[in-house]
This record gives sequence, structure tokens and C-alpha cells, in this order.
Amino acid sequence: MRRITFFQFAAPSIIIMVLLMVIPLVMAIWLGMQFMTFTNINTPQFVGLQNYIDVLSDARFWQSFRFTALFISLVVPARLVLGFFFALMLDQVSKFTRGIYLSIFLLPFIIVPVVGTLMFKQLFEPSGLITYLYQTLLETRFRYNELTVKSLIIIHGIWLGTPFALVTYFAGLQTLPQDLLEAASIDGASRLQKIRNIVIPHVRSLTILILLISIMDTYRIFDSVFVLTELNPIYKADTIMTYNFQTAITVQRLGKANAMSILTVIGIMIVLIPNLIQSYREQIEER
Repeated sequence: MRRITFFQFAAPSIIIMVLLMVIPLVMAIWLGMQFMTFTNINTPQFVGLQNYIDVLSDARFWQSFRFTALFISLVVPARLVLGFFFALMLDQVSKFTRGIYLSIFLLPFIIVPVVGTLMFKQLFEPSGLITYLYQTLLETRFRYNELTVKSLIIIHGIWLGTPFALVTYFAGLQTLPQDLLEAASIDGASRLQKIRNIVIPHVRSLTILILLISIMDTYRIFDSVFVLTELNPIYKADTIMTYNFQTAITVQRLGKANAMSILTVIGIMIVLIPNLIQSYREQIEER
């Protein structure tokens, strides 16, 4: 395909991407250099890089950054491992049983996130099932504190995103050449050896895809934190998104909130770009 033909086909997509991404990003950078609240939103005051300095010197921002990093580092690997494990299990059962299990695993995708989080939270209310079992087995009350609230947010994040990894891995397993597995069986390979030497290399590109999407998904976590903490600072469970929301809406520092958004976008790109490069290299090698 000639280069001019390629750009003719790609031009509509490029234009839409510029309109939907580049222009808002440039506006956010500009707004991040303004002192702006709801009272002077029509006449913002230019302050240069002061908002960015305020963000980087804000202790609560770094607290929310640390919890967001902790959340990503725990939830993303758990989603990958559990999704791969359950996909392997589903690949071994009959089609009828597989349909039942898939419908159960996909419940987090069917339920609206806020509604699902509210249902999850009710399990830990004083009259909830988990609270009852907790008190029965441990003979002590379940209490909301910094540790338990953060743990609930992490557990809910794993439950919410594992179905995506499960379905993606399961689809990848359906493309696995059966002759490789049969040849390995003839050579006397065990189940674990087949998984390590055949299955895992086969789904490597899917693993990178799930990793990238999961990082972006967990980075923007908001609903579950909003519901489980009600934005109470006593739990110290703010994420970057919830603290950004509070900075813009509660404190009414719109310029600082935009500066925070730009800095976090830069941070997430630093994390994603190496993975994108690795994924691109693997795709080239496969060709």
C-alpha cells in the first residue's frame, strides 16, 4: 500500500483522535497554569507552573499516589494470575458447565459498577453476611479502619477486573494448536510442563494486552473508593482520581486539579510506554 493511500484511509481516525485527545490535553495543560475557581472561572489568573509546584509539594497528593501505586501493584498481578487460572479450569469442563461458570464470572460486567460496589459493601455492614461470619468465626466485630477499608477496595478491584482477564485468556486458549499438546503428551510432558512451555508462551501477547488495559483501568479507579470510603479522609484511602475530584469540586482549585491530571498522565505514560514498545517488538518478531 502506498503511503498516500494509507494516510487517506487513516486521516478520519487521525482527525478524530486529535479532536478528542490532543486538543483537550493542550487545554488541560493551559488550565493547569491558571489559578481558577468556580468564582473566577471566566477570568482565570495566570500563575505559570505554580499549580504544578503545589501538586508536587502536596502531602495528600503523594499519599493518594502511594495508595494508587499499591492498588495497581496488587490488583493487576492478581487479575492476571486468577484470570489465567480460571481460564485453564474452564478449558477443561464441558460446554454446558462452562456456560454456567462464565455467566457467574461475568456478573461484574453486567452490574453497574456503583451498584455492584454497594452490594459488595452491604456484605460488610453490621447486618451483612460476611460480618456475621466474621463475628461467628473470630468472635470479634468487623470494624472499618484504614487497613480494612483499603483491603476491601483491593479485593473489590480484583473481583471487578478478573472477568476481563478470564475471557481474554480463555479466547486465547481456543486458538492453541492441539497438535503441540498431543506431541508433548507423547513425549511424556506433565500438565505443568505443557502450561509452562506451550500455553504461557502462546498467550504472552495477550498477557501484555491484559496488563496494559488493567493498569489503565486500575489507575482510574473511582467508583469503588467513593462508595466504600465516602471520601472520608480518616481511612487515608484516597486514590489519585478521588483526590483530584476533591481538589476540583470540594476545594474548588480547578487549575491545580488540571495540573494534577497532567502530571498523572505523564506518570502513567512512563509506565505504559515500555510495555507498548515490548508489545510492538513481539508483534514484529512473530511476523
